[in-house]
Amino acid sequence: MTYALLITAFVISTCGLVYELIAGTVASYLLGDSVTQFSTVIGVYLFSMGIGSFLSKYIKKNLVLTFIRVELLVGAVGGSSAALLFLLFNQVESFRVLLYCIVAVIGILIGLEIPLLMRILKERLDFTELVSKVFTFDYVGALIASLLFPLVLVPHLGLVRSSFLFGLLNTMVAVWTIRLFKSELPWLSLLYSFAIAVAGVLVCGFVFSEQLTSWAESTAYPDPIILSTSTPYQRILITNSGKDIRLFLNGNLQFSSRDEYRYHEALVHPVTAAMHSLHNVLVLGGGDGMAVRELLKYPSIKSIVLVDLDRKMTNMFKEQALLSRLNNRSLSASRVSIITDDAFVWLRRCTQRFDLAIVDFPDPSNFSLGKLYSQTFYKTLKTVLNRDGAVVVQSTSPYYAKNSYWCVVDTLKSAGFQTLPYHAYVPSFGDWGYVIGTLSTFTPASQYPPGLRYVNSATFAQMLTFAPDMLPTTHVVNRLNNQALVHLFESEWGEYAEAH
Repeated sequence: MTYALLITAFVISTCGLVYELIAGTVASYLLGDSVTQFSTVIGVYLFSMGIGSFLSKYIKKNLVLTFIRVELLVGAVGGSSAALLFLLFNQVESFRVLLYCIVAVIGILIGLEIPLLMRILKERLDFTELVSKVFTFDYVGALIASLLFPLVLVPHLGLVRSSFLFGLLNTMVAVWTIRLFKSELPWLSLLYSFAIAVAGVLVCGFVFSEQLTSWAESTAYPDPIILSTSTPYQRILITNSGKDIRLFLNGNLQFSSRDEYRYHEALVHPVTAAMHSLHNVLVLGGGDGMAVRELLKYPSIKSIVLVDLDRKMTNMFKEQALLSRLNNRSLSASRVSIITDDAFVWLRRCTQRFDLAIVDFPDPSNFSLGKLYSQTFYKTLKTVLNRDGAVVVQSTSPYYAKNSYWCVVDTLKSAGFQTLPYHAYVPSFGDWGYVIGTLSTFTPASQYPPGLRYVNSATFAQMLTFAPDMLPTTHVVNRLNNQALVHLFESEWGEYAEAH
């Protein structure tokens, strides 16, 4: 029985850390800024565990029965936590309050578990051995959870299904404990019935987790969802109204098929058409293949290397007919090579040289993205460009987040680039900003490829003018050690969201 209870310590520790990681990940998906979300979730969770541990001293009788009840409650609340958060995100005005309440309840229950288990075991082990073995199994469980979560659970099961699975594990611990102590427990039939009911709900949740997630997402998007999937890096969702296909990453709009040509023509052609010697091009991000589609309009380009972190993203836009039609099957072109890697890491070991780099990352809404807008990143990018090379960076909105936009400009300058800021109107996004960075003098193009719907010499000349309300009120360089851009971005877009 002793080792059975020690294995219980291992299981409950694994479950507890998984719930914590799920809550932090859901919060970062839904609220952005992963560092802040994980920090606050972990803080609330650990504080609540302390409350649970403190409260355990007031439990004087029926320790085993109380432990079983706690396990069933942890299974029910922790197991359904991810589904509840997704379902209620768009229904509850104070979502953060709900998030921290759920985290606190789980934390208090988890905080009760180990003290109760140790008191149950104290009659079977001496104190030194008791503490040593319980905490050994507890910490090993934490290690297993930290490895399982990013490598197995998120990519293969997803957050909602993972939480239901570990809720089932807690429920199984309760059933296991009932069997171990059945001679000492009252109301055996009632305990078994309650455990079966909790397990039944969790099994149904596990089986129908995709339908639950899809229903929750359908309430947040006006158009029908035709595809949604989770990867280790993001939640990918695509809607289709029949006339408009839209891509969302972690809830943020990436393009609308009605006007994405404006965004991508403005990103690619002003710098590309001005290049006199253009053979090898690097695209960082842009896994939807739209920027590559525009680059393929230049016969002089011999090779295009696309580096994107998410293989599922590039595969979708390469293999699915509806999506590959949007990019004219650009990702299947013979001139295109796709590399699945973190651009920050890949650049540091790249030995190839390029005439042009197109940087099309999502906005710097968290620190993992913010590093891709840092001085260090741009200095590394400069080392893979030829002497007359150039780069263009999508740089968020100079109207809604003007200081964030000019922070990108200042950071490129600090990395040794000559900069040319410009902006374009994209109806789905509003006024959107870009920055060209060059290593020599830049002369705007007088000729553009035929068939463009938006960009030409006249429209680009207009893009170079910024109204007074788009000019910065502060100048900051985004460095890895301060991530100033992420703070600016969160502040400026947060103010806009509150106003609307």
